[in-house]
Amino acid sequence: MTNLRCRTSETLQVAQEEENEPRQSVDNEMVEKELEETHVKGGEDKEDCKQTEDESSKHSTVTSTKPSALGTFQRVLKISLGCLAAVACGTLYAAYLLAFHERRFWFSTRQELERELTFQDGSGLYYYYYKHMVAATSFDRAFYELATDDRTLAGQTINAVERLSLYPELITSYIYRVSGSQDVVEPIYFYVGSLLALQALYAAALFACSWLMSGTWAAGVLAVAWYVVSRPDATKVEQALPLRENWALPYYACQVAALTGFLSSNLGLAAEMMCYLTMSATTFTFLLVWEHSHYVLFVQAFCLFLLDSLDLVPSRKISDVHKVYVSSLVPAFFFRFNNAALLGSPLLSLLIGSGLAKYLQQKMKKGPLIARVIKLLLHFHLVFTTAITFNYFIKKLVPVGDGEFILKFLEVKFGLNVTTDFVSNFLVCQESLRCPTQDLYVRLTQASVLPFYLLVLAVCALSTLQAVYAKLGGQPDERQPRDGQVGRRPEVVYHVFHTLIFGGLTLMFHGMKYLWTPYVCAFAAFGVCSPDLWMTVFRWLRVKSIHPVVLSLILSTAVPTIIGFSLWREYCPRVIVELAELQEFYDPDAAEMIAWIRTGLPASAAAVFAASPQLLGAVKSGSGAAVTSLPLHSDVDMLRRSEDSYQVYSMRSAEEVYKILTSRKANYVIVEESLCNELTPERGCRIKDLLDVANGHVVRDHGETYAFSKHGRFCQEIKSNRSPYANYFTRVFWNRSYHIYRVNSVISFQY
Repeated sequence: MTNLRCRTSETLQVAQEEENEPRQSVDNEMVEKELEETHVKGGEDKEDCKQTEDESSKHSTVTSTKPSALGTFQRVLKISLGCLAAVACGTLYAAYLLAFHERRFWFSTRQELERELTFQDGSGLYYYYYKHMVAATSFDRAFYELATDDRTLAGQTINAVERLSLYPELITSYIYRVSGSQDVVEPIYFYVGSLLALQALYAAALFACSWLMSGTWAAGVLAVAWYVVSRPDATKVEQALPLRENWALPYYACQVAALTGFLSSNLGLAAEMMCYLTMSATTFTFLLVWEHSHYVLFVQAFCLFLLDSLDLVPSRKISDVHKVYVSSLVPAFFFRFNNAALLGSPLLSLLIGSGLAKYLQQKMKKGPLIARVIKLLLHFHLVFTTAITFNYFIKKLVPVGDGEFILKFLEVKFGLNVTTDFVSNFLVCQESLRCPTQDLYVRLTQASVLPFYLLVLAVCALSTLQAVYAKLGGQPDERQPRDGQVGRRPEVVYHVFHTLIFGGLTLMFHGMKYLWTPYVCAFAAFGVCSPDLWMTVFRWLRVKSIHPVVLSLILSTAVPTIIGFSLWREYCPRVIVELAELQEFYDPDAAEMIAWIRTGLPASAAAVFAASPQLLGAVKSGSGAAVTSLPLHSDVDMLRRSEDSYQVYSMRSAEEVYKILTSRKANYVIVEESLCNELTPERGCRIKDLLDVANGHVVRDHGETYAFSKHGRFCQEIKSNRSPYANYFTRVFWNRSYHIYRVNSVISFQY
């Protein structure tokens, strides 16, 4: 009887402590009766109860030790296998990129100059600074020279570290120097190896995203497989290695993976803290190495703002993430030499607006449905009004940059305005800023990633809408079903918003696909491997023939297996062929020209060259000579300088071109046959067409084009070597692709 009373009191105590379990009214009455009986029996049985409780607690401790130890071992084993799989996927991907890079460029058999020319699109400019830092006798002295660089742009002293975001080169060169790698590996191999190691980290981070959302590392393997298959649309690493995106996006992927784990409610306190520290480090690094990083983080912060406003994530976690943003922005502002762009960034404006709105609307998430919807709309209005106002005043107080020019470009981009401005039309014609073609979606569909992504997105979005409706309706969490509702998971909803916003931007700007496609692969892989998602579908369909749990487990294993087998069968032979065949990317004319600049000019260090920005990047990297412009499409001043260099392809007189080049301190100009005789089918976007419109030599009226100029095209007329062109310019080098003319300091008139 004593044991019965003890068990009754224990049952009552447990029932009182468990707040989340639903209770029936009948059970409550029974518990109350038992409570009364227990109190009546009184204190005579207290000692017996204590002894029985002590014995039972000891027994339960002994019996529960083995299952907990077994569960801990299984969890550690699962995590260890997943980490090994992530490392293996990243390592294999980096090894594949290294082999492909060697096969494509014959990298190991080339001379140093020829290797540098493989850095396309002017990206060799970044390698030049790395090479300079490695060769310098003192790291501090070399850093000071880059911060006060007067040997790159003619007539200007620039802070190359801040202007070109050279922290990747600084860090890599410092590691190369202090690690003693000079005796082991050549500088260029260390540079390329560092970049490919970051790509391995990129793949491992995508693996972690899918793994954390789905709970199985099979999703991570599928995400990496889709990423490798969709590589041309997911990364620029094959186009130009040293680009800033190739350095920055791996850190962003790690930050997204850490944020995914931090938002998850399945991780323990230690794992959450590790995710928080990883997120802090990678956010700061991402802001440091790429000038556009704060725009990307603004999109992420906007997704988190939606999560918080819809009450889909604990406010504490959003506050912690905001602390990460602020604690990263402040040191990044100083490390980037008080860069005003970070003060005027939309990220900082959104943080201030949301913080102020949360302070003023502390009861926003309370009340009935209609009241909460009205409060939510007022919250959005308050946040964006505050953010826009703050951003406006910051840009008035601090000279942030080119906001007006960006608005002008967007007007031209979306057809709201027509302009003859060369820079605006030049940017509109850039492939990365144009709308993507259907080829992008065809390739993603052929890789099977796009159809599965759309299906997974539809299920998660509908489930999210259900969760939002339940939250706005004031339904408490304990009354909501715990399974079959994947839209209640904050990390999943974050990725829904993340891929939707970047997908919308990709529809407008082709270059945004490099931010969208990798997370499409990770999100689609999570969906097909997640039992929660399949459970959500079966709950909606009300499947009764087979238990939904069993069916979801079967499909979450069978579908990824079928997809993986089809990818292996379709794309593995292609990868083998890519690694087997020898490709060759070699520009002997460019190598010959740069070699001549090195040896043919007695004072090449004092020479200043004018040409297209992409070619000037290679000239600077190969010869060290000063240039008139740099390949930076985000810098309006640099684009204006490039416009002056491009005037050699316009229909202007020799005297006009001579005055423009001398105003930029150029004493040599390089004429490129590929631009002078460009025959692309899209005539409106050729350099010479853009120049003719900007200079007023071509007028378009009601669909008709009228051309008039009393001068021939400069790049063609100068080859005649007759007056007046020979008076201002003297040809000093030529081959099939390039002609170098000296800009005469003393004009000799020939008739």
